Amino acid sequence: MTALPRLLRPLAAATVLASVLSVPGAATAATNSPSPAADCALPGETGWTDEGHDTDRNQFQPSTGTRRVLTVFVDFPDAPATDSTEPYAAQLAPAAAWMNRASYGRLRLQNTALHRWIRMPADSTSYGFARGLTFEAHEKYLRDAITAADPHADFSRYDMVHVVPTRAATAIPFSPTYLYDPTTAGITADGTRLKWAVTFGQDMWRWGHKVVAHETSHTFGLPDLYSFTGPTHQFVGGWDVMGNIAGAAPQYLGWHSWKLGWTGDHQVVCLAESGRRTVRLTAVERPGGTKIAVLRTGRTTAYVAESRRAEGNDATACSSGVLIYKVDSAAHTGEGPVRMMNANPTATPSPGCTQLDLAAYAPGQTFTDPETGARIDVLAGGGAGNTVRLGTVRVQDGVPGSL
Repeated sequence: MTALPRLLRPLAAATVLASVLSVPGAATAATNSPSPAADCALPGETGWTDEGHDTDRNQFQPSTGTRRVLTVFVDFPDAPATDSTEPYAAQLAPAAAWMNRASYGRLRLQNTALHRWIRMPADSTSYGFARGLTFEAHEKYLRDAITAADPHADFSRYDMVHVVPTRAATAIPFSPTYLYDPTTAGITADGTRLKWAVTFGQDMWRWGHKVVAHETSHTFGLPDLYSFTGPTHQFVGGWDVMGNIAGAAPQYLGWHSWKLGWTGDHQVVCLAESGRRTVRLTAVERPGGTKIAVLRTGRTTAYVAESRRAEGNDATACSSGVLIYKVDSAAHTGEGPVRMMNANPTATPSPGCTQLDLAAYAPGQTFTDPETGARIDVLAGGGAGNTVRLGTVRVQDGVPGSL
């Protein structure tokens, strides 16, 4: 979750074009761009976190290399800490290795913990933590924490800050991300503008270290994949930590990995106009190989296929095979910017799994979108990945033909 600055509210979504043949520049993209993958890089349309490939690197921090994090532990006049900071640090510490593995070694969180309790100037109940927390209230909470900790730390040495409250502070229930507003004075310490932070709440004890991955990824520009209205996990189920943090398969979707720079253009196969392509995909959980096959269907829309296996960060995955999902870079965070296609809508999930967790396609299964004619066939599987065929089919009277 992120609290949006008033001047950075999402803009109105652009009109989505329905036909892959109407993508601007599709016929000439191969000669105008350095990589065919660029033909499938969708533009961001919301002015905030979204699925657009053109992430604003002034608003959002780099998602590769070493990111230096300072963790500050706070208590309050009405909720004094009576325990050590060590268990709090230990609860969140595995996030560094988890994200390093998720990024194929391209991201390193270098965390320094200020192991002392920093007393906040106001009661925990005064900060107004509730769903719908305003940007201004959140910034005040963070400013108070930074000001109180400033005598004990040099903030100019860090890229972002984690603020962790004592367990006694039940009035701080959840963990929002802070993204600065460049149009305001903001928060400055030790001559440095504080741009990015995560202020943790008591839900860190429920979600564990993956809440670090989820919230930090907002500072990289990723949106929430869970639903802000209706059933919470109706869009992607337990696939990707940006959906259900406690999901069975939290490894980032291949589309996200590409957006974040962990997957290169050479690992993306793009079909941006009519035709077909056969692609051998290497499982997203493993480094190397082709990671995603993208079938563009409009200016801000595409279908993506990727191979998933129950290993690595996805060791508890409820199904393996090919994930097929629709990406819409004009959709706002929490409104379904990614929607999983379910290969097995009538299957009964086992304990600990949801219906959508069984979404993976097996060899012999096919997905077709009757509106655009987009079609993806899963041709083969194996231990390392899957082979898929992308194409568009002519649709007559609402019935798709064959490739």
